[in-house]
Amino acid sequence: MASISVRDVAARARVSVGTVSNVLNRPERVSSETVERVQNAIAELGFVRNDAARQLRAGSSRAMGLVVLDISNPFFSDLARGAQQAADDNGSVILLGNSDQDARREGFYLDLFEEQRVRGVLISPVGDVGERLSRLKARGIAAVLVDHRIPGSGFSSVSVDDVAGGQLAVEHLLSMGRRRIAFVGGPSTLHQFIDRLEGARLAVAAVPDATLEVLETESLTILEGRAAGDGIVGRAPADRPDAIFAANDLVALGLVQSFVMGNGLAIPEEIAIVGYDDIDFAGSAVVPITSVRQPSELIGRTAVELVIGEIDGTIEKGRDVVFQPELVIRATTTGPVTAL
Repeated sequence: MASISVRDVAARARVSVGTVSNVLNRPERVSSETVERVQNAIAELGFVRNDAARQLRAGSSRAMGLVVLDISNPFFSDLARGAQQAADDNGSVILLGNSDQDARREGFYLDLFEEQRVRGVLISPVGDVGERLSRLKARGIAAVLVDHRIPGSGFSSVSVDDVAGGQLAVEHLLSMGRRRIAFVGGPSTLHQFIDRLEGARLAVAAVPDATLEVLETESLTILEGRAAGDGIVGRAPADRPDAIFAANDLVALGLVQSFVMGNGLAIPEEIAIVGYDDIDFAGSAVVPITSVRQPSELIGRTAVELVIGEIDGTIEKGRDVVFQPELVIRATTTGPVTAL
């Protein structure tokens, strides 16, 4: 069966091809009676518009590309939901790419989105993407960094102050009288790891008898957290940390599983834990996890709004939006509090 064309719709509706085009793209220019007649013809014929051809003529599409580090992490799925909601409000769609913390996969998606002539790209990068984003910018494709900043780069960004978040988490642990702090997460190349660790170090440096041990993991997953927990349990009690700042909530969940379900360590009496992101699972864990909250959906929504603002000229390029983190206290740290 031959595909139905715009000419077929025009003939059925008894209007010009240009009128059909206006109904599809600029319906405000057409009378409501004509719009209804064309829409009826579309429904009767089963016409499906060729958006690929339309975007070739226009030079861009209605789509925006979003590249996240790990879609299995609820933080990024919530972020994607916020981005899609904002895109829906503006007649756009989100094409989602999961780099899985792999620079080659990240490059593949950036190439794909460039080929698709997307309106803009939102990216939480694995590594240095400045050169790639500059190429997109030269092609007229707006780019916004998500959960990351490159100061002085000229690219807009939406992020949370992770240094402040790391400091907030560890100051809370120190306020409980804990002094042997461990930071668990990784890999060390991730900017989230670097910034949160910097905040932890600032907090520990302010307390003379406090120490900070860094236990790097290969990724920020529950399994890696569980493995790190098993390693801690295998130490002599005097050699264990008395508090842990986990680089994200998935790692914190793995630690809780190791300590409580597998090895019977008391939380927070023997080891207190603070996670990061405040995903839904943090509050529903077997021991609800104290966490540093990021406004994940708001980050995604704001990133899309920056892209659209750059495209229509209402927002200046190179704008950095930085949200402040919030500590949510739950059972993994609700022990006695002592003054520093």
